[in-house]
Amino acid sequence: MRILYFADIRFPLERANGIQTIETCHALTRRGHSATLIVRPDTHNPARDPFEFYGLPRIELLRIERAHVTGPAAARRAGYLAFAAGRAMGAGRADILITRDLGVASALLRIPRSFRAPLVYESHGYAPDVAAALPDLVSTARQPSAAKVSRLKRREARVWQCAEGYVTITAGLAGEMRRRHGDRERLAVVPDGARIAAAHDSDGVSPARRSDRPIVAYAGHLYAWKGVETLLEAIEKLPAVEGLIVGGHEAEPDLDRVKARAKSLGVLERVRFTGLVAPPRVGDLLRSADVLVLPNPASAISTRFTSPLKLFEYMAAGRPIVATDLPAVREVLRDDVTALLVEPGDAQAMAAAVRRLIVEPGLGDRLARAAALAVCDYSWDRRAERIEALLQQVIDSTA
Repeated sequence: MRILYFADIRFPLERANGIQTIETCHALTRRGHSATLIVRPDTHNPARDPFEFYGLPRIELLRIERAHVTGPAAARRAGYLAFAAGRAMGAGRADILITRDLGVASALLRIPRSFRAPLVYESHGYAPDVAAALPDLVSTARQPSAAKVSRLKRREARVWQCAEGYVTITAGLAGEMRRRHGDRERLAVVPDGARIAAAHDSDGVSPARRSDRPIVAYAGHLYAWKGVETLLEAIEKLPAVEGLIVGGHEAEPDLDRVKARAKSLGVLERVRFTGLVAPPRVGDLLRSADVLVLPNPASAISTRFTSPLKLFEYMAAGRPIVATDLPAVREVLRDDVTALLVEPGDAQAMAAAVRRLIVEPGLGDRLARAAALAVCDYSWDRRAERIEALLQQVIDSTA
């Protein structure tokens, strides 16, 4: 099938949005479909090659097309929406349209169905709740106006009711949407994914790493809702342990905030902060650790909506995992089977779980092997297979 994928992001983008978008499109084209990914230009000069940046082989069926938008943020947004609408017009230009951008989905649905291909929207959260929660979770976010929240509610209802296909990344999010807007047809729950490293041995687990000072690692952004401060508090309770924090943009305040917290806890000398690293390097850094921690606190985003890329990357890394016990996490991990799950925000419980894995290497190996086996169902290829089934259902039902 011919796919048009709309992503109103500069590209390549270092964040999970960009990684998930290119990995999904690449996996769909590996299944024989053609995909055109429509993005904004890279802001780096010279522009980076997306395939090289993400460490993916170039594939003829995947084309990256840039909407050349300029000016302030509002003008760039308006320009992209206009470009997307023009690109989507013409029912014969594609078999299916896909986006994970609520505003883009709402705009494309204003085009009469006879003038466009069917649309599939991929939801990563209920936008009004996410917008209301962000100011307490992300330092650069602003409190949304009542008018914006109302607008987001109308968009959510419209896209749920009118999109020809709908994807959520967690079952909890699908349940929330049904509760708010009723049931709908052509809905699929499709979690995020990971690359399954070919370098693993036959049972999927990297060779065990042992050192005099065990390394506890986290990979991802450093926003407050990610819970990295709780991990630092746990490290403070583990004096024989070193920390590895992979991620954090130097142009944003979060890296400095987290470093300041490490200093106040007296652990700065024991924690290595890498800052942003290229996506292909993350796996090697994770495999250099002894324990991987997913410290998300309970929040409007984490509790039911999020399907963190790092969760699946951790599973694929062949290292034991400590994660917070949230409904979205329990959709993937099982306590004492594929990970140790602890109470969100409880640094003491997190430290105890890490300590247990360090002093009981057999337990860590058992959990890592079970997680590495389970992650095979969350490869990017498996994700593409699930999405493909929904796309075909949409096409058949709208033919």
